Amino acid sequence: MSLQNKRIVVTGGAGFIGSNIVRALCDENDVTVIDNMNTGRRENLRGLEGRIRFVEGDINDIKMLRREFQSVDYVLHQAALPSVQRSIIDPMMTNRSNTDGTLAVLVAARDCGVRRVVFASSSAVYGDSPELPKRESSAPRPMSPYAVTKLVGEHYCRVFCEIYGLECVSLRYFNVFGPGQDPASEYAAVIPKFIDAVLSGSQPVVYGDGEQTRDFVYVDDVVRANILACLSPGAPGLAINIGTGYATSLNRLLATISKILNRDVRAIYTEPRPGDVRDSVADITLAREVLGYVPEYRLEDGLREMLKCRSE
Repeated sequence: MSLQNKRIVVTGGAGFIGSNIVRALCDENDVTVIDNMNTGRRENLRGLEGRIRFVEGDINDIKMLRREFQSVDYVLHQAALPSVQRSIIDPMMTNRSNTDGTLAVLVAARDCGVRRVVFASSSAVYGDSPELPKRESSAPRPMSPYAVTKLVGEHYCRVFCEIYGLECVSLRYFNVFGPGQDPASEYAAVIPKFIDAVLSGSQPVVYGDGEQTRDFVYVDDVVRANILACLSPGAPGLAINIGTGYATSLNRLLATISKILNRDVRAIYTEPRPGDVRDSVADITLAREVLGYVPEYRLEDGLREMLKCRSE
């Protein structure tokens, strides 16, 4: 399945996941990126000049959205303030970006007759439920303001689908990694932070005992999931897990990175952070049945691709 000759808007298209989606779609489609550059980076779009339209703007600017959504087929809504820890420090800013911004995107998409919106949600909506793997039928129990905003966004998507007939699909990303993640950010994800520490010869910091588990999914698989979510006839109205179905502890992750880089690394262990979930792994049955989604990258394969991109 592929998208061809469509008009597509990617909100947050200068961010990590958004820019990977843009690169996958821009050769065969008319792609517009909307990003306010709060967390997006221009280098993520390097080499795409003349192949995409770039609009520097905020998704809370509904006039701008209505202008840019005219005659658009698909909106891939990736824009958000993505950090659990940032949301704990500044919940109001996170709510404005993630809740108010998502509502503005949906209203503009409805008003402009957009065919379908794919919303980037998060496995954070499950919270610390002991049930593993995480299933879409599980009761959500968000543990941070960030997780709350993603759950609210899902509910808005469902309501807009049911009331207004706007086709909406929510994808619950698990721990996405790959090229374009910024290791220098205070709120960087664990994989680029670990890689940066190992390459620099410093000791990576692990919050907790390192035995907490995550479902690490390579960004190319997430990009394919977004494309499948645009095209699947059974997807509108659903929230769907996007992961691999495999749990990896942070200790094992660090050991794998050290092995690939042939470095001997000792971590610094410190107190767990508030809002962090202990264990998380996806049940991807629904994604497989509804989207035809099957992840193609194992953790080690994805890490090798990520490191290869860093060295180029």
